[in-house]
Amino acid sequence: MKKVALATLLLVAAACTQAPKAPTAKSYPIVDSLLKVMTLEEKVGQTVLFTSDWTVTGPTMREGYLDDIRAGRCGNIFNAYTAGYTRKLQEIAVNETRLGIPLLFGYDVIHGFRTIFPINLGMSCSWDVEAIEESARIAAREAAAAGLHWTYSPMCDISVEPRWGRISEGAGEDAFLGSLIAAAMTRGYQGDDLSDVGTVLACVKHYAAYGAPQAGRDYNTVDMSERWLREFYLPPYKAAIDAGALSVMASFNELDGVPATANRHLLQDILRDEWGFRGFVVSDYTGINEMVMHGYASDVEDAGRLAMNAGLDMDMQGASYMDYMVGLVRSGKVRESTLDEAVRRILNVKAELGLFDDPFRYCSAEREATETLTEDNKAAARRIASGSMVLLKNDGVLPLQKGKRTAVIGALAASKDDLLGSWRGAGEVESVPASILDAIREVAPVAYAEGAKEMGDDRSGFAAALSAARSAEQVVLVIGEDCQWSGEAASRSDIRIPGVQTELLEKLAATGKKVAVVLLNGRPLDLSRENELAGALLEAWYPGTMGGYAVADVLFGDFNPCGKLSVTFPRCLGQVPIYHYAKNTGRPYIHPEAKYESRYLDVANEPLFAFGHGLSYTDFEYSAISLSSDSFSGGGSIRATVTVLNNGSREGTETVQMYIRDLVGSVTRPVKQLKGFERVTLGPGESKEVSFTIDAETISFWRQDMTWGPESGDFMLFIGGSSDDVKEIPFSYAE
Repeated sequence: MKKVALATLLLVAAACTQAPKAPTAKSYPIVDSLLKVMTLEEKVGQTVLFTSDWTVTGPTMREGYLDDIRAGRCGNIFNAYTAGYTRKLQEIAVNETRLGIPLLFGYDVIHGFRTIFPINLGMSCSWDVEAIEESARIAAREAAAAGLHWTYSPMCDISVEPRWGRISEGAGEDAFLGSLIAAAMTRGYQGDDLSDVGTVLACVKHYAAYGAPQAGRDYNTVDMSERWLREFYLPPYKAAIDAGALSVMASFNELDGVPATANRHLLQDILRDEWGFRGFVVSDYTGINEMVMHGYASDVEDAGRLAMNAGLDMDMQGASYMDYMVGLVRSGKVRESTLDEAVRRILNVKAELGLFDDPFRYCSAEREATETLTEDNKAAARRIASGSMVLLKNDGVLPLQKGKRTAVIGALAASKDDLLGSWRGAGEVESVPASILDAIREVAPVAYAEGAKEMGDDRSGFAAALSAARSAEQVVLVIGEDCQWSGEAASRSDIRIPGVQTELLEKLAATGKKVAVVLLNGRPLDLSRENELAGALLEAWYPGTMGGYAVADVLFGDFNPCGKLSVTFPRCLGQVPIYHYAKNTGRPYIHPEAKYESRYLDVANEPLFAFGHGLSYTDFEYSAISLSSDSFSGGGSIRATVTVLNNGSREGTETVQMYIRDLVGSVTRPVKQLKGFERVTLGPGESKEVSFTIDAETISFWRQDMTWGPESGDFMLFIGGSSDDVKEIPFSYAE
């Protein structure tokens, strides 16, 4: 057939434009016109997403996929990037297909594109929402300059499961903090105008509750009450939608017995009908096909029928839609109007990106050269990495002194690759300027010994490590997990430090030296033994491109640590799941000698390091809480104020946290819920009043009848520097 010019379609649109069905999308004349002339096969093609083989073979496509693009059978590509490569593929779509509909290019830009920031769990420990938004904005500029339109981020999965490898990709355990971060990342990626060539389309994932797999095993079954889902798992997804995200990725897991990929309650009832989402939903990689193995679909064709009818618009890599959707529509098993709505949503997003105005607007070799790995980007990565680190323990060991002979021990200390973590986008080891070892060498004379690798039982390096420690004035041991031990398909049944690294720490501690331990890891770990042995514990996570310098900045005091844990660290795996918003039970643990209470026989109930915990090189002192009133009602509010004093000798940043407990409710309430926080920077001896407003929305929850709102009663308010270190005061509310 003769190729139809887009300009002609626009003229047709002026004469006959049919409004889209609310609330799924805005109306674009070009989209309305295209839908009028597209064949059934061309419509299905817009719902197909295939991969480039970049990660295996560089910038190449399977020949069959190129034919699919030319035939209009594939309208979207992921894992293809660089301005030159995406331009070549886009030229095929625009110049060699009948309608010239541009391709949409997606990629996993999770915590940076070329300039890699700390893993997302690490960044969440900064509690610095503006900095996290900045990281997403930088990632968007770099990705967009490389020809990309779409990132599969933010990951909004709340998780209290440290065995699950993908806890590294999220914002931790708390819905309040996670919601602020999800919205910030969405704003960072999409900006104020999605057609700006410095922005990319955000994708809210993994919808929904992917972070709660049974046994902590990736892809495993998820089952929870509707109330728990809505209160503690759904809010970050909604926050990203409210911030303007225009794509959502369905999760691999089932929920309430129905795979998310075909869960109409999630995709239609909640996402579109309740939240008003107007973008498109994409499956995760072969997620449609996997419903056969779930036992929910009889075959791949049936899976495609279920997914499309449930509201899933685009098929990632599974080819279910490409192979079967035409037949499903012609047989009446899927209405063509249902397919039309899916195509409309996808084309509308392409229109919002400006791709119909200029399909090549993102393919700029000049921007790619000037906006990638800039000095400003690297400076931001270094600053954000330092701010994401959490000082878990410090017995006067840190900060270290510059110029003093320093023993640096551990294979991870010399590794540049591990600094990048998993899901490092297009980040390359060659772009990492310094390992932790390299960075320390720039500020102090170093005796280095590998000592122990991150895995295995090789102790042959112990002797050299002990010798280096004895000859040094200060000792740094870098231990943790290989970076590939977190992320997708990286679940662990044991969350202790692997290999013989802790054994090496025991030997070093036995020398009488106080050891500063730097941790590289992507999940909460059981650090009970390390906490006993180390003089200091610095949680550095996987800190990214500039992570080596950032670690040195914190170790030697150029940056005063200010990170606070966004996830609880247990004493042992047996405590998992453990989190700060647990409920009280009818027999809470109160009396140390009592038997018939909710407690362990062999370990304390309390975690090793609580949510919100994080030390500084200075000391902060909190006053008692003062309230503007001890009660409020209806549309009123009260104001809670504390004075925070820097009692130390150097400037520092403190995250002041507010928690609330509803003492009696129509359903049981958590013992503590985060409801606000403020970061304050204070000089030595400086103090500041920090205030929080509490209103009806602050104390609202999903009540017994599953309506959202407050209930009259008594409450307890907590303010402090950690969930387990707070001042408290009661107040009441009357409707």
